[in-house]
Amino acid sequence: MNLNHLSLFLHIVEKGSLAAAARELGLSSTTVSDRLSALENHYGVTLLNRTTRALSLTEEGRTLLEGARQVIAEIESLDSRVRFGAQTLSGVIRISAAMDLGQSLIEPIINDFLSENPQVSIEMFLADNYINIVDEGIDIAIRFGNPADSSLRARKLGDSQRIICASPDYISQYGQPLTPNELKQHNCLVMRFGRQLDNPWHLQDNGKELAIHVDGNRIVNDGRLVRDWCLAGYGIALKSLWDIEHDIKSGALVQLLEAYSPPPKEIHMLFPPSRAQPLRVRKFAQKIVASCKEKSII
Repeated sequence: MNLNHLSLFLHIVEKGSLAAAARELGLSSTTVSDRLSALENHYGVTLLNRTTRALSLTEEGRTLLEGARQVIAEIESLDSRVRFGAQTLSGVIRISAAMDLGQSLIEPIINDFLSENPQVSIEMFLADNYINIVDEGIDIAIRFGNPADSSLRARKLGDSQRIICASPDYISQYGQPLTPNELKQHNCLVMRFGRQLDNPWHLQDNGKELAIHVDGNRIVNDGRLVRDWCLAGYGIALKSLWDIEHDIKSGALVQLLEAYSPPPKEIHMLFPPSRAQPLRVRKFAQKIVASCKEKSII
C-alpha cells in the first residue's frame, strides 16, 4: 500500500470531490483519479461511488477511512517525535572509548554535559580491543591510531605522547634500563588488544624507529590496571603521558629512556558513515573538541 495514495484518499473524502482534492494538492484531476484507482486496485474493492454530482463512501471505503485517519495520525506523530529528537538535546548517546581515554578524557565531559542537558542519557562502552561501531550502534568512538575502517568519518583530536615509566620502588629494587635493549631484562607490564599483545614497544633513536620485544608476568586488556600495577612497583609500563601526567609530576612514577621516547600516537574521534546526526551527538562531539583544546591535546 502506498501511503501517499492513502493520504490522497483522505483529501478526496474531506474535500468532497476529486477536483477539489486536486486543486488542494496541486495535482491534475487525471493524476488524482489514477491514484484513487490504484488504491482501489490494491484492495480489490470500490472505495468511492462516483457520480457526476457527488461522491459517497462504500462500506469498504468507510472502513478504510477510519483506519487511514488513525494510520496517518500515528505517522505524523512519529515523524514529529523523530524530528524533535533530532533537533533537541534529548535521547541516548552511545559512546565507545579505549579504557584510558574513556576514564581520563571522556568521563569528566560526560559529567558536565549531563548536568547541562538533563534530558540526555549516555551509554559508554570502555574497551581497549576493536569494536565495530556500526554493528554496535555507537554514535561516537574515541580511538588511538589511524582508523582501520576507511568508511568511518574521522576527526583528529590531537597526538598522544607515550612514555616508558616505572615507580621509584621498582627502580630502587631492580634498577632502571639505560638503553632500549635493557628493557628485555626487566619485567614489563603488557597490554592486550583482543588477540594481539602490545609487546613490541616502538621507540626512537635519533629519528630511527626501534621495535623492542618486551615480556613480563602481568598481561591485561585494561590500561587503568597497567597504571595501577606500575604505581605498585610491579614493573615497567608504556603509558600515554596525559594519562599519568599527575603521577609523573608528583613523583609517583618516573620517566625512563626519555631520549628514546616513542613517536606520538594520533587520537581520533570516529562517527558512523551516515552524515545525519542528532543535535545531542553534534553537541557532545563539540564538547569533546573543546575539552581537548583546553587540555592542549589539539
